[in-house]
Amino acid sequence: MQVRAARPDDAEALRTAVSRSRETTVFDDIGSPLLDVSAAGVREAAAEAEWSFLMEDDDGPVGVAIAHPDDRGSEAELLALWVHPNHAGEGLAADLLSRVASSVTDRGVDTLRASVPTDSPDAHEFFTAHGFEPRETRRGPAGDETIVVTDIGALR
Repeated sequence: MQVRAARPDDAEALRTAVSRSRETTVFDDIGSPLLDVSAAGVREAAAEAEWSFLMEDDDGPVGVAIAHPDDRGSEAELLALWVHPNHAGEGLAADLLSRVASSVTDRGVDTLRASVPTDSPDAHEFFTAHGFEPRETRRGPAGDETIVVTDIGALR
């Protein structure tokens, strides 16, 4: 497996990989919907985000992570984290998180934030296992969500 910076022209290959896994949105390996996987949705997210990474094997994309810094610059939001279901449990999501952490640290970011549906205990378990702690709960577009944060050093 290799991780590289994603490019806007990766959108179609990623969309194909996700649709072949019978998913209609990008999901992380614990089941939280995070990103519209249409080619336009992926292109838009990658274009707007500061950090977009694609994990590939010989057959194509198997994971993606997208993050963007806040205006103040000391915190970044994890916008998407997805690993193909055939590779779930292999530690690829942790590898992608580590890659994001390394990149954001180079830009002075010290905190990574993610939104987790409150009714998804598996998602909370995943993020807790990777050093994230709850900050607040709020009403999001898809329902109640918990904002979780971690110090970047915990991910590297």
